Amino acid sequence: MWWKLLIFVVMAIVIVASFVTPAPQKVIGEASRVFYYHIPQAWVCVVAFAISMVYSIRYLMKRQLVEDDRAGVAAGLGLIFCILATVTGSVFAKVTWGSFWNWDPRETSIFILLLIYGAYFALRGAIETEERRATLAAVYSIFAFVTVPFLIFVVPRMVPSLHPADSIVDKNMKFTMGPSVRAIFFTSLALFTALFFWMLSLGVRVQRLIRRDLEKEL
Repeated sequence: MWWKLLIFVVMAIVIVASFVTPAPQKVIGEASRVFYYHIPQAWVCVVAFAISMVYSIRYLMKRQLVEDDRAGVAAGLGLIFCILATVTGSVFAKVTWGSFWNWDPRETSIFILLLIYGAYFALRGAIETEERRATLAAVYSIFAFVTVPFLIFVVPRMVPSLHPADSIVDKNMKFTMGPSVRAIFFTSLALFTALFFWMLSLGVRVQRLIRRDLEKEL
């Protein structure tokens, strides 16, 4: 229980620090503070989709519905964090580029990612038979994740982009952040990751209770 309280306490400290310390990037100014939240959200999005793929593989190997439940919860959380990353990115775009949406390569790629995983849940909702739904969803999840590294890391770097390219490291792989910015950023990254795994654990437990109630009714 103590670590849950620690997450909230440290998160509160990070939120305060992100606003009372100087802006991470002087050129961009105050809008660059979203950097402390936007990048961790995008990171968690990738982690969540990766974990969904792992559980999908486990389901295909073991044919246990609990693995499908875990894959579905992980993908759902990934979609939520993907939406949050899109929203915070849009706020940044409005302040710096004058519009919430510019069809920048990064905006376009994350929009496609939202469609891909939105279709994943459409597929799950369209099939009533549990085993068939779990099997098709697992196969879809595996192929869907193949697009994630390509859309998040490759496509935005293949074409010119309005998005800052050296927010964390420069071309020589050296940190572009000062010590205080680095401390706040990596603490935020760790906190968002811990928050995700906590939410994943809660979601899986909820699914377990739902499945138990359904089995009792049968």
